[in-house]
Amino acid sequence: MSGVWVFKNGVVRLVENPAAETTVEGSRQMKRKVLVHTPSNEVITSYAALERRLFGLGWERYYDDPDLLQFHKRSTIHLISLPKDFGRFKSMHMYDIVVKNRNMFEVRDM
Repeated sequence: MSGVWVFKNGVVRLVENPAAETTVEGSRQMKRKVLVHTPSNEVITSYAALERRLFGLGWERYYDDPDLLQFHKRSTIHLISLPKDFGRFKSMHMYDIVVKNRNMFEVRDM
């Protein structure tokens, strides 16, 4: 993952694609990223849809942490940890899924 580190109001954050940011009346607007299941070209819009696709790939729910939605694949050491609230599902979570499921998912700009 590459980008530019931005320091603003005492907070440092990574801007993954600074060219995608546009200024609109003094505020910043980011292009939204979406997770896509590439074989079906389905945009993942809920955890139910994601869970259905992950189960189809051999992932199982892991109930160790009540604050997270976690998936584990028996044949690997991989663990996918996601926030319980889909509204907090960010691009870093999407890229984690992509890396652990090569050729099955991709992240796209919307």
